[in-house]
Amino acid sequence: MGKGLRKFGITAAVLSFIICLAAGIWILANVGFQTNNDATWSGIGLYFVGKAFFVGPMLLITTLRDGK
Repeated sequence: MGKGLRKFGITAAVLSFIICLAAGIWILANVGFQTNNDATWSGIGLYFVGKAFFVGPMLLITTLRDGK
């Protein structure tokens, strides 16, 4: 794996983590767990938070595993 591709992989991992986490927190901050809101939006917010903690680290692990 070339240096450029490795930098791209690390950048993509960090950006995907930050963007997904920010989206999940933003959704939860706006709809939260209020009883008068639809539970679907809370689920979507939690999905994005969970996605941040899965996709970002998996991209980073994959990039660093194959890099030399």
